[in-house]
Amino acid sequence: MRNVIAAVMASTLAFSALSQADEVVTSVNWHPAEDNSLRNGQGHMFDGISLTEHQRQQMRDLMQRARHDRPPVNVSEVEAMHRLVTAEKFDEAAVRAQAEKMAEEQVNRQVEMAKVRNQMYRLLTPEQQAALNENHQQRMEQLRDVARMQQGSNVNLFSSNTRSNQ
Repeated sequence: MRNVIAAVMASTLAFSALSQADEVVTSVNWHPAEDNSLRNGQGHMFDGISLTEHQRQQMRDLMQRARHDRPPVNVSEVEAMHRLVTAEKFDEAAVRAQAEKMAEEQVNRQVEMAKVRNQMYRLLTPEQQAALNENHQQRMEQLRDVARMQQGSNVNLFSSNTRSNQ
């Protein structure tokens, strides 16, 4: 069971690292109908916001700099996790240490992306910022609804498991 959990964790971390790396390039979705492929994190942060051509160019420049300045995804860390997951004997301490190292790299990437998004946000007019904040509130309400549904299904699962174990 631990090996399965570690395998899932390793693949999730690897996917997260790769999607975060791709997010720098595509985080500003100028025309939602043209590219709906990115829907993780805040990749859709600027959906529905009408930007001037000058703003678009400034944001492209910011993304280009961010893409150039960021360190590449550390493939050796993903490979190290894979070796730990597929080892003959599971070493929880080593997996935990590797996962923490990978998580720290992920945090650093997210901080850099937040910095770029903040710079992009500052390029918006007050009206555009208000529209962006309104869109964010709508997404947060949708997320709260999903969380409530998940919590409700977890309670139902727990109570049915408790009854079946009695």
